[in-house]
Amino acid sequence: MSAPAAVSDDTLLLLGQLADTLDAQRPNAEMHEEIRLARALVLAEQLHGPTEKAFDVEKDLLAAAPHVRPGQTRGEYAALLRLIAQGVSTG
Repeated sequence: MSAPAAVSDDTLLLLGQLADTLDAQRPNAEMHEEIRLARALVLAEQLHGPTEKAFDVEKDLLAAAPHVRPGQTRGEYAALLRLIAQGVSTG
């Protein structure tokens, strides 16, 4: 899966923030899909407050951030997010 063709500045920013958080907090622990979903919401609302804009940014972030693969670590997922932010196809 790869990021949408045109990734917004907000999405790029949040991909980086999510990757930084995962690397800083237990990077060798297993990544879970629930973390991807929860962090997308938290980061979008931190950026825009509880608004329609935050909802849109959350959707874009989830579209850009692929689903978590079984056994994938938080650090591995962070590296994947950075590649996506750089425009590297992961599909």
